[in-house]
Amino acid sequence: MEPTAGKPGSLRNLLIRFLLFGVLVIGVRFAYLIAVAGESCTIDDFCFFSLPDTLSLVIAGTGPLAVESASAAGGLVQPELYTSKDWINGVRFYSSAFQDLIAGGYLSPESKTLCVETPTGRDVFALREIGVKDAVGIARKAAKPLVKFGRGERIPFGDGAFDFVFSGEDSFVKSAKPAEFAAEIGRTLRPGGFAVFHFANPKDTYSFNSFLDLFNCFRVVKLHGLEGFDSSMPYIREIVLKKECGDGAGKFDFDDSNGKCYVPGYKHDLVKIAEPLIEEEPLKPWITLKRNVRNIKYLPSIADISFKNRYVYVDVGARSYGSSIGSWFRKQYPKQNKTFHVYAIEADKTFHQEYGLKKGITLVPYAAWVKNETLMFEIHRDPGEHVEVKGRGMGRIQPLQSSGRGEFDGEVEKIQGFDFANWLKKTVSKNDFVVMKMDVEGTEFDLIPRLIKTGAICLIDEIFLECHYNRWQRCCPGQRSAKYEKTYDQCLQLFKSLRQSGVLVHQWF
Repeated sequence: MEPTAGKPGSLRNLLIRFLLFGVLVIGVRFAYLIAVAGESCTIDDFCFFSLPDTLSLVIAGTGPLAVESASAAGGLVQPELYTSKDWINGVRFYSSAFQDLIAGGYLSPESKTLCVETPTGRDVFALREIGVKDAVGIARKAAKPLVKFGRGERIPFGDGAFDFVFSGEDSFVKSAKPAEFAAEIGRTLRPGGFAVFHFANPKDTYSFNSFLDLFNCFRVVKLHGLEGFDSSMPYIREIVLKKECGDGAGKFDFDDSNGKCYVPGYKHDLVKIAEPLIEEEPLKPWITLKRNVRNIKYLPSIADISFKNRYVYVDVGARSYGSSIGSWFRKQYPKQNKTFHVYAIEADKTFHQEYGLKKGITLVPYAAWVKNETLMFEIHRDPGEHVEVKGRGMGRIQPLQSSGRGEFDGEVEKIQGFDFANWLKKTVSKNDFVVMKMDVEGTEFDLIPRLIKTGAICLIDEIFLECHYNRWQRCCPGQRSAKYEKTYDQCLQLFKSLRQSGVLVHQWF
């Protein structure tokens, strides 16, 4: 009987399988290190290969670009990214820009540096190339080893972690939440540190100051222009800010007893280029309104409103949705693709129900007034006016003690008035873009002075104001309305005083 020869074969197969398994383990570990972990061989874990202390990536026609070792850079480079023309041009540009910042004393080789929302990490690479070793980038899509996952609105590092923060390639402009972006930079930058921003195009003074308003504790220390490195950024505006206070300082608050605010010069500049006021009283104001709307220079048509936290439209005396919100603001007002939240302030209960069906609108079902108190709401109808349920006359409010109920023959009801100036200060901030239309049947002569006295006027970027006076009546040629005591000259003076104070106000009829 022949002896069996199966045992040596079985042992050989077992050894082969063991070796294949070992190769598989090494391959999996290698793939994990490079593709997933992006870590170096010096991390406290096992590793099956090592790299030399220095590694140069030679690119045809450019000379060698020094790349840090795996232990310093955190892993291997990606040749398909690092050899592109855009990458090389970007690295050269950032290297030059950062060297200038080092020369100016804003950056040093020892600075702990963060590049925010950097899609490729060219700025991080440039920093490490010129000797700023402690540099890292964050972006919504990680590009290891240079860029980790993170967002400008939620930076994954602790308070005061960095000496220098850089935001390039218009990343700040592209943010949907610039106020949160700015707050995170302020949180992670130590006091005395520098934040540098690159914008693609020169900005107008309004947008520039809106940007600065987002940084409560910062001061501009450098502002200049640079030639860009590709067609998307042919010209770059570089802004260097220095953080000069700790957390919680520089807040924007009003004092109820002395809340007057200062309207900065750049807002006065906007007033200078606004459409001229109509000096002569129009005989047919309803026709003048249609003509005047075509001449209005809206703020978003002359300035960039990108650097704002929220976008708000406040319609004081809104009446029905179609009166001005639906028919004018949502259709005609230039919004620069921003989504506005609408506050409809309307005391007349006739119009309340329809607002419950509208999205993006908050109804404030009270009368805008100078304080919280009960008022008389008088529905006045001009002679010859045909009234329907949805087209009832305009409501005029009067304090209880001064209401001439014995002389008034229209509808009268009690309503609740609220302190509009105080509500505005609690509802919006200086970092919001606020547009207001006011049509309050003569109460503007009470509300506007109150807004100025409390400083709430500075929270409004643009006002469309209908000033009520004893105008000529449609029904009765040659007769003025007895509904209002003010004259057109008094209204004109109200507009002029607002503009002289730096408030961008437009005449509304």
